[in-house]
Amino acid sequence: MNKIGDGVKGLVWDQVRDQVWGQVGNQVRHQVRHQVRHQVRHQVWRQVMDQVQEQVREQVRSENE
Repeated sequence: MNKIGDGVKGLVWDQVRDQVWGQVGNQVRHQVRHQVRHQVRHQVWRQVMDQVQEQVREQVRSENE
């Protein structure tokens, strides 16, 4: 009876572990993907704005010369 109980306990533990790790893995992947997407979007936006500002400055300088 002890071997059967140990076997069942081991199977249940394996299933719980796999399920929990699967959920944690999914959550971590989702959070990392969200953070990376946000950071990239912010960096690209900042670079575009910097370039636009520089172009506007150059345009204003050239018109004032």
